[in-house]
Amino acid sequence: MATRDALALARSLDLDLVEIAPTAQPPVCRIMDYGKFKFDEAQKAKESRRKTQHVGVKEMKYRPKIGPGDFDTKTRLVEKFLNEGHKVKITIMFRGRESAHPELGKKILDRIVERLSEIAKVESAAKLDGRNMIMVLGPDKKAKPKVAESPQDEVSNNGDAIATPSVNVEEG
Repeated sequence: MATRDALALARSLDLDLVEIAPTAQPPVCRIMDYGKFKFDEAQKAKESRRKTQHVGVKEMKYRPKIGPGDFDTKTRLVEKFLNEGHKVKITIMFRGRESAHPELGKKILDRIVERLSEIAKVESAAKLDGRNMIMVLGPDKKAKPKVAESPQDEVSNNGDAIATPSVNVEEG
């Protein structure tokens, strides 16, 4: 179709003549509402941005002489961050002569890894960086379905559902 005829047709329909493939022979054009097209494209881009998961890096700081209560609390927070899909940077901060005993920090990191082995994987191993020992844990993708399936109801012999209460016992 001639350019003049296509433009006249687009104007009569109160639409725009948009060039789709300028390098083709002859160039390809489409009659459309260009404003609506731009709006739809922006909506698609916005939707795709919303669906992407932003993985943040959270940091938890421990000390070599941490008490059992503080250790449990901090490790529970690390577990929560991992379940939310974040990576967690664990820092053991040494002060004064504590830095002469990096094995104490390594022992704490090993306890954390042991406790969170079902939901986390070590992304960067423990390494000494000045007065700090640093390790990065990431959420384990394979363990996610197991965590989601755990609170299930058991079915008794006669078909009635029996809720199984979950009891958390903490040593204090």
